[in-house]
Amino acid sequence: MKTNLFAVPHPALLNQYQLHTKNIEVAKGTLLPMSVIGHGKPVLLLHAYGMDARAFLPFILPLLGHYTFYLPHLRGFGAAKDIELSEFDFLRQYADDLHVVIEQICLARNIDALPVAAISMGAQVMWAYFSRYGSARVSRYLNIDQSPAIHNQDDWQGGLFGSRQQEVFDIFRGVIDMSLPYADAQSFTHLPFTLKRHATDVERLFSLLSVNRRRSKAFIQAMTYKNDPKLALYEHRFWNHKRQCLQAYLTLPYDFRGALEKVTIPVLNLIGGRSKLYDSKWQQKVTQMLPNATEIVLPKAGHAIPLDEPIRFYQVLRKFFGNEL
Repeated sequence: MKTNLFAVPHPALLNQYQLHTKNIEVAKGTLLPMSVIGHGKPVLLLHAYGMDARAFLPFILPLLGHYTFYLPHLRGFGAAKDIELSEFDFLRQYADDLHVVIEQICLARNIDALPVAAISMGAQVMWAYFSRYGSARVSRYLNIDQSPAIHNQDDWQGGLFGSRQQEVFDIFRGVIDMSLPYADAQSFTHLPFTLKRHATDVERLFSLLSVNRRRSKAFIQAMTYKNDPKLALYEHRFWNHKRQCLQAYLTLPYDFRGALEKVTIPVLNLIGGRSKLYDSKWQQKVTQMLPNATEIVLPKAGHAIPLDEPIRFYQVLRKFFGNEL
């Protein structure tokens, strides 16, 4: 039997590959955009710091016939780039927003809970969410290379950047201090050139620390470097928001370890074996602290697992959502 290549696909088939944007009112007058795509069981994915929720699309496209993917854009990033934070504690505000999003999805789909996968800052939001709201609305959770505690302490050396935390935090504080006189600047283009160069160099450092593979580092170098003329005109619409988040990271004692024992749902801890952001040995301790957790360590991956190990990342996602582990 021959296939008619010019036949019009069924509308339902077209619809599952169509990316939609839904707006959810997370606070009075604040509509948070959420990308939705696919047809099937509902699942939710949370993106990383500085990223767009739609960055997950290459990994979920093969699964669109089986799942409906809900991809909320956290305030200040992606499609939510124009939504400002109203609280200094951005993780708390993100967790509160997420609570509304999850409640709305469960109500619309008539379900009690749904699977959630979150990476980096998105996973930190999940630890904050579990701390504030528990895990009743999450059926299982995929934690992608993220510690529940940011700052190193006497009983915890698994914080951000591990043994290099003080060194890297001092670099971050330096760029924040340098930018304070220009906190009210309306545009990144209005900042002094030396500040723009320093800020983008620090961002590149953060991105390079996030990967391990040589090809990933080459990609970041190519994508992030801007010569002087390009930098002079660079708008960098996320700059002020990223600065706010960074200030909170450096200032607030983000530590959600106290919530771990209450997260009794199945948790899969996906760990970059060569992560420079969160030491893999300390991340494995997190697995042991959770009541119902397993782990997968990708020995050659850094923190940015989708960039370093895209095929393995897809395979883990597929099995996690299919509950085949």
